Amino acid sequence: MRAGILIGAGLGAGLMYLLDPDRGRRRRVVLRDQARSTARRAGRRMNVVARDFSHRAAGLAAEARHALETERPADDVLAARVRAALGRVVSHPHAIRVTAAAGRVTLSGPILAREVPALLACAAAVRGVTGIENRLTAHPQAGRLADLQGGRVFRPAGVRWSPATRMLACGIGTGLMTNCLMRRTLGAATLGTVGFGLFVRGLTNLDLGRMAGLDRGRRWLEVRKVVTVHAPVADVYDFWTHVPNFPRFMAHLRAVRDLGGGRSHWVAAGPAGVAASWTSTITRAVPNELIAWRTEPGSTIPNAGVVRFQPDGGGTRVDIRLAYRPPAGPLGHLAARLFGADPKSALDDDLVRLKSLLEAGRASAPGKRATRDELVGAATHNGPPAVTPTNRGSRGQPAARVR
Repeated sequence: MRAGILIGAGLGAGLMYLLDPDRGRRRRVVLRDQARSTARRAGRRMNVVARDFSHRAAGLAAEARHALETERPADDVLAARVRAALGRVVSHPHAIRVTAAAGRVTLSGPILAREVPALLACAAAVRGVTGIENRLTAHPQAGRLADLQGGRVFRPAGVRWSPATRMLACGIGTGLMTNCLMRRTLGAATLGTVGFGLFVRGLTNLDLGRMAGLDRGRRWLEVRKVVTVHAPVADVYDFWTHVPNFPRFMAHLRAVRDLGGGRSHWVAAGPAGVAASWTSTITRAVPNELIAWRTEPGSTIPNAGVVRFQPDGGGTRVDIRLAYRPPAGPLGHLAARLFGADPKSALDDDLVRLKSLLEAGRASAPGKRATRDELVGAATHNGPPAVTPTNRGSRGQPAARVR
């Protein structure tokens, strides 16, 4: 009975959301477009999974053939195998010199001390290696050594799964959850829980710590958007410095209050109309070049970012980088995407309206219309609105696109 009530309540809420007289039509269109986009992405990903399975099958077959070989590989072949493997465990593989003779491999060159054990173990595991001679010069830090400058950044092992592994995880997870629904025993419930974890892990490609929101250092998600506006850099920059104008053309933004001193308070409507608020502080502002911001502690949705303004012919290239931390972690972000309320979707719509407002002098959002002449502080000339010097202390930011 309770399950039926919950299902009915959920269906009712969904119908109210989609049939809302004010925004229902747009929501239905967004849902339809997202369904089409999802279908196209699913087709492309199935092709990727098929190629991944094919390549892995070919690799396993090659490994099986080589396992049956009794001949010792040539010295240059063995050295090439070791060089190919060491790129996975050291940050400066170009600094390592590899030679081989009669199955014995010699490693030399500068290396960071913390990477020596992993390199030796990796080289020893290469097929055909019978011994290793360590002539490496270990350094605790790169210092001024040219060979140890720069280098690659490694992603923690196990964080990302291949397409084939993700598909298998989703399939196994679905089977375990189906078994749980059919059998309804303690063991089946336990396996069903494991299956749910596998399914979500394969679907999102995020490790359990990130999915549960336990790793706070990794919960920040990033979005980047670039748009070219046919207006001078100075005019576009000045428009962004006047934050009270933002709610006029941003669909989900309810209000922005200037607190002075580069601080402003933002209130936006999130999924299902739930309000989200934050207080932002300008951390850096270079006239006609960039505006950077960060939210203060205690904000509902912590976010930070930077918007850069660059001349592009007779117009302005606006480059926005936004990082935010959703309240429910990455799963909350995925749920928001289903309703078109995530920052990426909002950035797409908001930048189109911003471009229209600055170029054509008018823009509209659901339930909102704005013209250049109506904007607070806008000049009545034939071009984008200007900002008076008294308003320069309130630098605007695109954080309104965080839902």
